[in-house]
Amino acid sequence: MTKLSVNINKIATLRNARGGNVPNVVEAAKRIEGFGAQGITVHPRPDERHITYQDVSDLSKVVQTEFNIEGNPNQKFIDLVLENKPTQVTLVPDAVDVLTSNAGWNTQKHQAFLSDVIRVFKDAGIRTSIFVDPNSAMVESAVKTGTDRIELYTEAYAVNFNKNPKAAIAAYADCAAIGKKLGLGINAGHDLSLENIAFFKQQMPYLDEVSIGHALIAEALYSGLENVVKSYLDKLK
Repeated sequence: MTKLSVNINKIATLRNARGGNVPNVVEAAKRIEGFGAQGITVHPRPDERHITYQDVSDLSKVVQTEFNIEGNPNQKFIDLVLENKPTQVTLVPDAVDVLTSNAGWNTQKHQAFLSDVIRVFKDAGIRTSIFVDPNSAMVESAVKTGTDRIELYTEAYAVNFNKNPKAAIAAYADCAAIGKKLGLGINAGHDLSLENIAFFKQQMPYLDEVSIGHALIAEALYSGLENVVKSYLDKLK
């Protein structure tokens, strides 16, 4: 069964819009786990515009399922991860000024850098994943960094799903098969939703985990957080 890790950045965004501690991200994480999600994801950015570094520390003490911290591995991020020892760290090449993640790593160009960072995390017993575009060359080069997993960047799939689902999924299925053959675990995330997740799962026999935040939290505004989490779990069976 593919695991569902819920990204709670948007809950922090809502809290920060008003100040204070409502909604409370720690309480939200506990409830999401209680509804059946198998993981909690956070993506702290240098300006802490949603998840703060303090949030990461607070969450690391209470998350009972898999805790996944994603971000660009500058030294401050590396220190944060090592201090909080999540189940998994996902390396994302975010520029400081991007609104949201918009590209995967060039694992050929940055292979030496990624290898050095991954070694630090693996020495600390933390599972590693690299955010990559659905490009077979990038997947093949990712293996050489020593990473445990890749996370396929699924925006292109989401954008093209309604036009031609089979064409939209093709590169992802190919990359997942290549990654699996090379010994990598396969994660996926970005713009996956209740509308497109079932087909994605059906066409991806090698899929360990999906990380879903924006769509899930938006859908929860209409249907309730518990109902939406359980709907995703049902579609991922």
